[in-house]
Amino acid sequence: MRWTLKPEPEKETIDQLSQELGIDKTLSSLLIHRGIACFDDAKKFFRPTLNDVHDPFLLKDMNLAVERVETAVLNKENILIYGDYDVDGTTAVSLVSSYLKTSYANIATYIPDRYAEGYGISTQGIDFAEDNGFSLIIALDCGIKAIDKVAYASKKNIDFIICDHHKPGPEIPKATAVLNPKRIDCTYPYDELCGCGVGFKLIQALALKKGQSLEDLVPYLDLVATAIAADIVPMTGENRTLAYLGLQVINSNPRNGIKAIIQQVKKTILTITDVVFIIAPRINAAGRMKHGNYAVELLTEMDFDAAIQFSAAIEKFNTDRKELDKKITDEALQQITEHNEKQKFSTVVYHKTWHKGVIGIVASRLIETYYRPTLVFTKSGEKLAASARSVKGFDVYNALEQCSEFIEQFGGHKYAAGLTLAPENYENFKQKFEEVVSKTIDPALLIPEILIDAEIDLSEITPKFFRIIQQMAPFGPQNMKPVFSSSSVRDNGFGKQVGADKSHLKLNIIYGADRKTYNAIGFGLGKKLSIAQNEFNIAYALDENTWNGNTSIQLLLKDLK
Repeated sequence: MRWTLKPEPEKETIDQLSQELGIDKTLSSLLIHRGIACFDDAKKFFRPTLNDVHDPFLLKDMNLAVERVETAVLNKENILIYGDYDVDGTTAVSLVSSYLKTSYANIATYIPDRYAEGYGISTQGIDFAEDNGFSLIIALDCGIKAIDKVAYASKKNIDFIICDHHKPGPEIPKATAVLNPKRIDCTYPYDELCGCGVGFKLIQALALKKGQSLEDLVPYLDLVATAIAADIVPMTGENRTLAYLGLQVINSNPRNGIKAIIQQVKKTILTITDVVFIIAPRINAAGRMKHGNYAVELLTEMDFDAAIQFSAAIEKFNTDRKELDKKITDEALQQITEHNEKQKFSTVVYHKTWHKGVIGIVASRLIETYYRPTLVFTKSGEKLAASARSVKGFDVYNALEQCSEFIEQFGGHKYAAGLTLAPENYENFKQKFEEVVSKTIDPALLIPEILIDAEIDLSEITPKFFRIIQQMAPFGPQNMKPVFSSSSVRDNGFGKQVGADKSHLKLNIIYGADRKTYNAIGFGLGKKLSIAQNEFNIAYALDENTWNGNTSIQLLLKDLK
């Protein structure tokens, strides 16, 4: 692991913020790294409120979108709410459909089949709309590049409102309205919303026109917070406000579907990390293993007993998904070894029987072993389909653009993308991708990095210090949980490997003249026990550990050397 210490802000800025907020200099430094330079910034950061949510009409085309929905309602048109099959898409569809249904009945939802239709707007979806008399489609978390599909729908007299957050291409679809804060001609003050976030802006605008307040929409924020957490968008600005308020809804009065999941896993208070690792995978499992409709049904179910049944079905999908991704990961690792590809700059693997629903997870798993840009392919109809994942600092989307001569279709982000290609182009693509990565990646990016916020002495970790760190949540990209390093620490001699396969490391770290100790746990660090025999340095985050009714601060080890 590379340990990279963030540069320390200017001493004057640290001193001034410390004085204004009455906190120590380490905490001031952490806040300055997060763009907080004065009392007002800190107040907004630590106490987000609905006042921090932007006016939805600042989004380009919002007036057009609202007018079209109002016209549809007035003329009693059928409206189809269409969205992608992942967490962002299914939460967005659940959000917009459940809001519209509170005052209008002619609403239906449509999630494309991951296998039969693939990502985004499909001709099958548009044909479904035509066959069933829908004259307006609201597309969520997809559509920004669906120029041909929107034109196809237009010939059938079906209008589109697109709510997307993916990077637009050079041309914008000729829809009635295209809501996307990443549009070059959109001056919305925050451009990192997720798809569900853009959907929320639409219902916020509709609510404003109806004389409803933002408070009336708070119950929908459990869905928005779930999407923000799952889609790994920056935890800054408006996203952070919506996630903060949405997490309160999840922990106080969530919708039946989320309540059913929480009841199943027997968790009392959820953090944003719990949303990422408990709620999101279960919602995702529906689209991966069966159909995204299951997720929408769960998230819009008004009867709690029915929600419990949906949740049980989804729990089964999630268990199957876990077994499958472990099996495929093992097979992919074996393929890398057999093909002698351990020393490459990229990982590209393929097997025709691998389940399309889990290849994205498998790509992430492979990066845990071979830290480099990774693509996992499987057979999808007549084509090969892949999920791409990248390492920190490397834009896999750009790399794929440079291989476009061999690709039929692709889309995504800097760190995650999907693509399809003809089987005969696979070997050429694999060769070209390796060539592009090897020429463009900084070799340092092939070593996992731990970004350290500050070097501290363990004596600095007081209950007040820990309390303030906790208040910096919810954590996520650009507001990650602070990571510290401390040097020349010792274990009390009782350090051991723990877990069924002894893969984790449990230490009791002693410091100071009075030999105070901190419990420390390092997941996946079991092999580093020998380092803890003498003095060593640690990189860690702070966590809370409750045992036998006692709660104490625990060090969550990231690495030791």
